[in-house]
Amino acid sequence: MSTLQRKLISFDWAIKRILRSKANFDILEGFLSELLKEDIKILEILESESNQDQDNDKSNRVDLKVKDQNDEIILIEIQYSSELDYLQRILYASSKAITEHLNQGNPFSDITKVISISILYFDFGDGDDYIYKGTTNFIGLHNNTKLQLNENQKELYKTNLVEKIYPEYYLIKVRNFDDNAKDTLDEWINFLKNETIPDNPKAKGLLKASQELDYMKMSQDQKLIYDRHEKDRHHEASLYESTYVLGEIKGRKEGIEEGEKSKQIEIALKSLKKGLDIEMVADITGLSIDEITKISNDIYK
Repeated sequence: MSTLQRKLISFDWAIKRILRSKANFDILEGFLSELLKEDIKILEILESESNQDQDNDKSNRVDLKVKDQNDEIILIEIQYSSELDYLQRILYASSKAITEHLNQGNPFSDITKVISISILYFDFGDGDDYIYKGTTNFIGLHNNTKLQLNENQKELYKTNLVEKIYPEYYLIKVRNFDDNAKDTLDEWINFLKNETIPDNPKAKGLLKASQELDYMKMSQDQKLIYDRHEKDRHHEASLYESTYVLGEIKGRKEGIEEGEKSKQIEIALKSLKKGLDIEMVADITGLSIDEITKISNDIYK
């Protein structure tokens, strides 16, 4: 695939600084249209958790909340640092968006549809695909049939599908993309991963992106800020990976080991009180002779 050789601005920087402008909505609309397989028109950018341009924001997480022409809320999140509880976090974010946009006293049928899109730059879950979609359906336990809406519900919800009522989740595992763009959506995924765009992109929004997200068009001051942002982003991601994530795994492992040790001690206590000798108790529990002797001495103090 032939690609432009000039350096392009990363998507997270573009979301923070460029794509919030109405003049550039068509870039973001292109990405969303290709992913969601329908023409998306953005009405406005709404306030979200990370809608801030702060120098100390290292962009390990970038949030964007979009309202489209159907009054649906689209949450876009770019995440660089690994989080073991990420699935619960996106569930919380979508639930919060639902409650924020339901006016008090309104019927539940007015609940806003939420679409959550996560662009992940770390190894997440166990799966070899690079785009995953999650929806909600109800399946019969006995006959395995899918619950359908009745005619009144179809009219109420303006949809034929149960899954269209509930939040939808898209997980884009950027690292899993093999750099071989097979369709227009892949052209976007390639840009997200490699920050390159084909000479004649077919994907919606990419031609405009190649023009507006050109690094060389930035002023010298903007380039310095951007370069520092990229350096900080990579540094913070590496630091997070080597400290928090590994530390959390180590802590959980130590907690499990401590729990197992407590069980061994409890078994040793019961065995000694029943009169079993120290060597036999050590063999049963896996504790050392010295550890069993100390437990025995504590019993008869």
